[in-house]
Amino acid sequence: MKTQETTSSLDALTSLSKRRGFIFQSSEIYGGINGFWDYGPLGVELKRNIKQAWWDDMVRNREDVVGLDCSIIMNPKVWEASGHVGGFSDPMLTCRQCRRHFRADHMDDLIAQSDWITSLAEAGDADEHGMLTLDRGKLERWIRKRGRKQAKGMALVKDAETHLDAVARTIGEEPRALRDVLVVLGMPGLPEDSDPMPCPFCGGDLTAPRQFNLMFKTHIGAMEDHSAAAYLRPETAQGIFCNYRNVLDSYRIRPPFGIAQVGKSFRNEINPRNYTFRSREFEQMEIEFFCHPDEADTWYTYWRDLRYNWYVKLGLQSSKLHLRDHDPDELAHYARACADVEYDFPFGTSELEGIANRTDYDLTKHQEHSGKDMRYFDDQTRERFIPFVIEPSGGVDRAALAFLTEAYREDEAPNDKGQMQKRTVMKLHPRLAPTKAAIFPLVKKDGMPEAATAIYEACKKAGITTFYDEKGAIGRRYRRQDEAGTPYCITVDGDTVGTGTVTVRDRDTLAQERIPADDVPAFIAKSLQCE
Repeated sequence: MKTQETTSSLDALTSLSKRRGFIFQSSEIYGGINGFWDYGPLGVELKRNIKQAWWDDMVRNREDVVGLDCSIIMNPKVWEASGHVGGFSDPMLTCRQCRRHFRADHMDDLIAQSDWITSLAEAGDADEHGMLTLDRGKLERWIRKRGRKQAKGMALVKDAETHLDAVARTIGEEPRALRDVLVVLGMPGLPEDSDPMPCPFCGGDLTAPRQFNLMFKTHIGAMEDHSAAAYLRPETAQGIFCNYRNVLDSYRIRPPFGIAQVGKSFRNEINPRNYTFRSREFEQMEIEFFCHPDEADTWYTYWRDLRYNWYVKLGLQSSKLHLRDHDPDELAHYARACADVEYDFPFGTSELEGIANRTDYDLTKHQEHSGKDMRYFDDQTRERFIPFVIEPSGGVDRAALAFLTEAYREDEAPNDKGQMQKRTVMKLHPRLAPTKAAIFPLVKKDGMPEAATAIYEACKKAGITTFYDEKGAIGRRYRRQDEAGTPYCITVDGDTVGTGTVTVRDRDTLAQERIPADDVPAFIAKSLQCE
């Protein structure tokens, strides 16, 4: 096997994910719907395995964390108390030409990704500090060669004869920051209620930023009036906070303890993007860990490090994984400390999970709005206090995308004739792999299908997710399982009937060994436990 490997681009990963049944566009036969995704046969198993690994490691294998499953729709007063009704909004910009919407705080990213802004910067001369010089001649050539195709919505491009001289005089020949150049380009014909920056998609003029609430609104019952208004939850945390007292009273548990939940949340994102990373419907894995205020800093450090190492143990071991502490000016108003587990995706470095010390903010707010006492009474110390909360909150979909990105490899391996051939392989951690083993009869005769079927049934009975395949050349069957991320392939051949042994092939090393057919379930189970 050739050792040199290449990792995925987003296009390559998207193509494989659809081809092999990991991820599909929602409602694809009707043209899809932006910000929503469906998980296919392999994708749903991958997500289930991620959630199961999280639940086993964070809940079942601990004595201080219990589970909860809260409703998606809650009393609207919950969201008033949490601040989501009044403050869960983003400034939104709308282009008057192309009608696209996007968040004002994403403008820097959009500028960096814009085709027309990139070509404009290339048309000028930039110094080592990024200051751009763009004289009239270069600006005119850019409009003629690139602007008319890439920035059709810009008044300067649509009517250069009217605006070019004035814009060129304003920019002048002195170096300017790119943002300053863009503001000048967007000024001609700009309505008063506009943002000075031109649209990064078409160059058109943008509306002034308007607040846009990210919660999906719905109605309960037959009447669609104000009294029946409700919301799809934008996070799972508030259901935990509302049930904190119920868990205390019913489960006879005391701080420090955690309540864990895995479930769907919904946010009406202005600009869903980057494949499944930023979606309008997503799934969270979240813990609210309640502790004494004096112990909060220690528990924060504990959970921050534990959650980072969880990703490492499940395969994100490259230099692409980071643990970044927030600077003081980044912290939410309720947080004492926060850190992000980040991953270098093909589209940039982004957050997988946040770990925050939320202090007593949430329980205090719900106590104020509900009138219910959220204090804990310690009968040993005779102290009453509202617990501080440490919150590890991760996204299932983001984790799945990171694991898929990390797993994707292209290398070379011998085919059926011993010739080196390009291979695409998903090197998923065995705990996460949708299928743990694939069973192949070498040919469909001489008792091989019967022997392979017996092994397949034995593996299924042992609780091992197994796939049976008897179609096509053995090399092609291997390739299909490599793309599916299956760690082991077991081949029944002519020697199996005589010797009672089969060949086990390792996905990553391509090493093969013969073992007794009866030992296959135990061999696979032991191999998975060792990972």
